[in-house]
Amino acid sequence: MNATFPIQPLGRFAGDSEPVKRPKEFACFSYDEDHKFHLDDSSLKWYYPPPLNTDLSKGYETFVQHDDSIDEHLDSLLETIASHEKENGKPIDANVVTWRGMMTKIMAAPFEDRDGFEMNATLYRDCIFIEEHKIGPKQEQRFPGPIPQEVMQFWGYKFETLCTMPAPWGETSREFIESRDSHVVNNKQQYCSVVRTGLGKTALCLGGEVDALWDVKPTTPGQPINWVELKTSAEIRPDNWRDKENFERKLMKYWIQSFLLGVPKIIVGFRSRDGFLLRTEEFETTAIPTLVAASRRAANRAPLWDGNVCINFASAFLDFLRHTINDEGVWRIRRMAGSPHIEVFKVEEVGHGNIITDNFMNWRIKLSLHKPAQPEGEQV
Repeated sequence: MNATFPIQPLGRFAGDSEPVKRPKEFACFSYDEDHKFHLDDSSLKWYYPPPLNTDLSKGYETFVQHDDSIDEHLDSLLETIASHEKENGKPIDANVVTWRGMMTKIMAAPFEDRDGFEMNATLYRDCIFIEEHKIGPKQEQRFPGPIPQEVMQFWGYKFETLCTMPAPWGETSREFIESRDSHVVNNKQQYCSVVRTGLGKTALCLGGEVDALWDVKPTTPGQPINWVELKTSAEIRPDNWRDKENFERKLMKYWIQSFLLGVPKIIVGFRSRDGFLLRTEEFETTAIPTLVAASRRAANRAPLWDGNVCINFASAFLDFLRHTINDEGVWRIRRMAGSPHIEVFKVEEVGHGNIITDNFMNWRIKLSLHKPAQPEGEQV
């Protein structure tokens, strides 16, 4: 039997937002240039302003691209959590464990229904673990135009390469900084932050990639970190309301992604239609919902999205999910494109599918045999 969570009417999610716990990083991991997992911060990068007027298509022929059709489940996130728990002797305090990308889709659902989504979930020791349900290679949208879609997607990775260094500015050679345009673009390498946060009554553990560090990473765990999220977007043409509206829609996703991991700054590289970097602009994450709302009011246009509605919707959905997924097995969380509701239903009666690794379950069993086993809560 399917349980359904109605998205409409949105008015019931309006008003002040539910309580939000500031995301605090308690662990991290890295993927190297071959996408091999390392339980460290070896892939951490620092931001440095990119050279303008750069051709973002340059280097596409040598692009080292990660095959994202491979289902990696939650393996790296679970290994990182287990390592942290071994150091502390306690399980993390979380009601839901998942990737940042899954929560982004849920938070955006009130205002984004074009693509839909499918996720797998399982309950293990009073915590719900959620992963993406991969259903084969993604069907990329094709847009008419002289530039292939694959090249346009490359522009974002090229921008990240132009903006980042493997060490702070004072420790990086002038030669490296000035040669970034000729560096091979490789999106297999990633630094992933693991944070504890919360929406309403639900404690969340999220893992997600962060692009760069603005200055210095604090040595004290849980302190705010000056991360930078890097994005590209087409230049907004003067007096073109459609360009402006498209960008303001993008800002919702930018805001959600950064909000969930505690990234305070987003730097957007605005490009020409043929892929040349024209300028950059900085956005403070916390200011984006107010910025977009004020822009719409000034233009006498209806609101495009509302940050409080996104938060309240996600909080209510997580409450519903915790009530619905109440025993073991594998569950599906599905929102069909254009659907006014999200479905939750069981697809496997027993077990946990491939969502949770045997190593992680064995570790949690071992951990439960030791006393005390109180969750570490705010210590993370």
